Amino acid sequence: MNFKPIKPKKISTQIAEQIRSSILAGEFTPGEKLPPERELAEMFGVSRPSVREALNILAAAGLVESYQGGGTIVKSLMDAASGPPLSEIIKVEQERALDVIEVRKCMEAWTAYYAAQRALPDDIRKLEGIVWNMEANLNGLKPSEDLDANFHIIIARSTHNVVWLHLMQTIFEAMKEFQRSVWRAVYLTEDDHRMLFVHHKAIFEAIRDKDCERARNAMLSHLTFAEKRSSIYVNQSRQDR
Repeated sequence: MNFKPIKPKKISTQIAEQIRSSILAGEFTPGEKLPPERELAEMFGVSRPSVREALNILAAAGLVESYQGGGTIVKSLMDAASGPPLSEIIKVEQERALDVIEVRKCMEAWTAYYAAQRALPDDIRKLEGIVWNMEANLNGLKPSEDLDANFHIIIARSTHNVVWLHLMQTIFEAMKEFQRSVWRAVYLTEDDHRMLFVHHKAIFEAIRDKDCERARNAMLSHLTFAEKRSSIYVNQSRQDR
């Protein structure tokens, strides 16, 4: 028999493994801050140097990035090692945003499908809360672009597939400025805002009812509408140059 001696794991390694598991389970999303070192030390019942070493392990693995005075941020699993980020490409060539929306139509139709299959009661409550707030914003035509983005991220989280979540978070971060511009330039009337609310309500209700096909079709219909409106914005911007 060739048994190997059991080696106790370093405290920092055990901390890193727990945080890593939380990240891969989708409990922390890309761009989200981890608790400060002091809080983590209290949570784990260890010293701050052990926590710091654990964060260095995670940083070396490309899962987090620490900033002087800015805490530790969870990185996307989809971060590119080289080349310009997608957000910069979209700034230079707005037409590329339409390419991204085309990809979103394929991705998010299936994200909604799996969310309808797997969403937990807490996921449903979060989606419902967003829909309620969107309806409330119809009074006075208050903008709902942040609610809109969060709605799609919560759907990705509701698949309980960390790859879906990180893909969606990466795309939304890249598209954030473009989407804000579209909201402010194209969705101007009460009918526009109500149409977007109706779309999101239909997606939510299909997911709540666990109707996978209806959820997929509702999402596809919504993003096809968004694609048309985004095309109008891009064409207008091109003419204004």
